[in-house]
Amino acid sequence: MDKLTLGIVDQSPMRRGGTAAEALRESVAMAQAAERLGYARYWVAEHHNAGTYTGTSPEVLIGQIAANTSTIRVGSGGVMLPHYSALEVAEQFRVLDAFYPGRIDLGIGRAPGSDQRTAAALVYPRMSGDPNKFPQMVMDLLSFLEGTPVEGNVFAGASAQPGPPPSRPPDVWLLGSTGEHGPAVAELYRQEFKPSKYLSAPRLNVTVQSLCAPTEEEALFLASSRNLNKVFSRMPDRTVDETGRRVQGLWPPEEASRYPLSAPAREYLESLTPSYIDGSPSQVRDKIIEVAERYGTNDVNNVTPCYAYDARVRSISLIAEAFGIGKR
Repeated sequence: MDKLTLGIVDQSPMRRGGTAAEALRESVAMAQAAERLGYARYWVAEHHNAGTYTGTSPEVLIGQIAANTSTIRVGSGGVMLPHYSALEVAEQFRVLDAFYPGRIDLGIGRAPGSDQRTAAALVYPRMSGDPNKFPQMVMDLLSFLEGTPVEGNVFAGASAQPGPPPSRPPDVWLLGSTGEHGPAVAELYRQEFKPSKYLSAPRLNVTVQSLCAPTEEEALFLASSRNLNKVFSRMPDRTVDETGRRVQGLWPPEEASRYPLSAPAREYLESLTPSYIDGSPSQVRDKIIEVAERYGTNDVNNVTPCYAYDARVRSISLIAEAFGIGKR
């Protein structure tokens, strides 16, 4: 396999007892670290009413990250298009591209990125988005980005601003979450791919949950914060303290690793752990290569939610060293 292109997806995790401001500033600082380490891209996620994850507005965070870096591509992983209009998203990313030409990626998805009530609140007083309209929304978005309206479109004559369209608009990625069926979906995409003005050959990225530490034992210890948060996301009553207030943020691993899990919670985690890549540098490198080969891609992003910012930066540093990026 050719050398991998490595990137980061950042969910902007908040620590228990920490603040959203800290989490968001750490996202900017981590992007700077990723750039120094030789990562190709840095994408930020969109979550709403998540408690632990503070990235509710990827387009705003992208601007902050791009302003504080100089070469790394910055984008969304991703904007949940059904919450918005295609024109609004196109104009937001046209503005970003005007500031940082050639560096902006626009990842779009159709998942709610939240619970259903919050998803409804995001579009109120409109009705929640019809998933069957998503393909048309994607086509509208592309036409607004390029300044080439689709013939017969009801919005013909409306154009995205500011100014004339760029010679090369932001790269657009369509996001998905496919779990165990991912490799089969990837192969179907390659089989059904047809060249277009956007791509002459299939282009596929896969994102993995990875946590790298000097030893496997330490990596698994640090991963306990993420694991407990996953359990709490399935058991909302456990996120409320004795006063009835919602407890937000990742727990420190010293506490998360000792938290008494019920049998159903342990079973739930056991169903997730095969997809996690936690371990020493050589273990993480080998597993990432295995995933890349299974999906048939040389393009891999890493997402690393853990309690301490220093542990997150160390994780991406060890992965970069294991793959020799930044030294090519």
